[in-house]
Amino acid sequence: MQAKPLEQEARRVDWKDLMLNRMGALLGLIIIMIGLSLASPRFFTVGNLMNVAQQSAINALVASGMLLAILTAGIDLSVGSILALSICVSGILIVKWGLNSLLGLLLGLGVAAGAGTINGLLLTKLRLPHPFISTLGMQNVARGLALIITQASPISGFPRWIQFFGAGYVGRIPFSFIMVVVTVVTFHIFLTRTTLGRHIYAVGGNIEAARLSGIDVDRVRLWVYTISGFMAGLAGLTLMGRVNAAYPLAGLMYETDAIAAVIIGGGSFMGGVGTIWGTLLGAIIIAVIRNGLNLLGVSPDTQTIIIGLVIIGSVYIDVLRRRRSPASKR
Repeated sequence: MQAKPLEQEARRVDWKDLMLNRMGALLGLIIIMIGLSLASPRFFTVGNLMNVAQQSAINALVASGMLLAILTAGIDLSVGSILALSICVSGILIVKWGLNSLLGLLLGLGVAAGAGTINGLLLTKLRLPHPFISTLGMQNVARGLALIITQASPISGFPRWIQFFGAGYVGRIPFSFIMVVVTVVTFHIFLTRTTLGRHIYAVGGNIEAARLSGIDVDRVRLWVYTISGFMAGLAGLTLMGRVNAAYPLAGLMYETDAIAAVIIGGGSFMGGVGTIWGTLLGAIIIAVIRNGLNLLGVSPDTQTIIIGLVIIGSVYIDVLRRRRSPASKR
């Protein structure tokens, strides 16, 4: 006699979990956009929405790599510094040394991926206790190298085709956001249709169970941090094209926005939970908030406080999700 009420209760819990975990970011974005539309008539215009799309592109690319780290119950605090080192290497090769532009860009991306690989090796081969340690160290090393090789000076004067990555448009759509859409679709296929993608979720869900099932955990982690470094380099290319410059202090605090985008989008610091679509929504939410605050004339200092509160709120949402998860109730 108790079966039917229990089934009904299970359905109610599932619906609540669906709203909190999968629809929360989208509903939050809709509510924020409606509020900003009422507060500023300039917000809901095609030109401003395309501006938001362009503003979200860099964070979305960085957060795509951060998602992989968080899916494995890790973190990558070095993405901002790797971004800076990557574009500074490209800037020196292209502008200072006169190297072929395409080759210079590829070498810069290679440096970013290589720095990510070193993060992975520190974690898997040197057995550092947590990716927080290895990536925090790389954060300082990469930033220091960027300052040394540029002598703390910006590098400007890139070819127009490089500027197109960050400042170009296809019709009225920013090319940088087209890059984001292609990246998101690629990551979705990678995470849901490939063996490595499924292993990433497995490692984050239960690392010991993953080892016992025959998954090469070290190999998975190595790939995760290599890809995270590469995505930081790709985001750097977009930034370099937008401002037509490479400078060693680029990417400061980018890791915080990337982490917030992943968590707002449904990711969990406990690992094994999160999607690339949710991460994209998280990046757009942060860009919408910043854009709206600018339109409302909020000072940059106050904006920093508000974004900080958003990050704290996103972590608290993660706590709520874990409390409601079936595993936490066993």
